[in-house]
Formats: sequence, C-alpha cells, structure tokens
Amino acid sequence: MLMKISEFFKNLPRKKCAECGKEIEEQHECYGNKCNDCLGITYHH
Repeated sequence: MLMKISEFFKNLPRKKCAECGKEIEEQHECYGNKCNDCLGITYHH
C-alpha cells in the first residue's frame, strides 16, 4: 500500500548541516544543506 505524500514528508528525519552537523531549522524537504551560521546569514531586528 502506498503512503500519502504528506505522511512521507512528515516522517523524514531532521536535516543536519553538511558543514558543521547542527540541525537545520527549516523544512526537511527543501534543497539547502547548510545552516545559516555556515552560510554567514545574520538576522537584524
């Protein structure tokens, strides 16, 4: 029996940064593989 696509994405493991190994705070199915720290992204409020 085939699984619903929503169940497939919900069950994916958390992504980890390819450079430092830290868990990435983003959707699991996106294509990025580095965390914001390793990309050098800074947030200003």
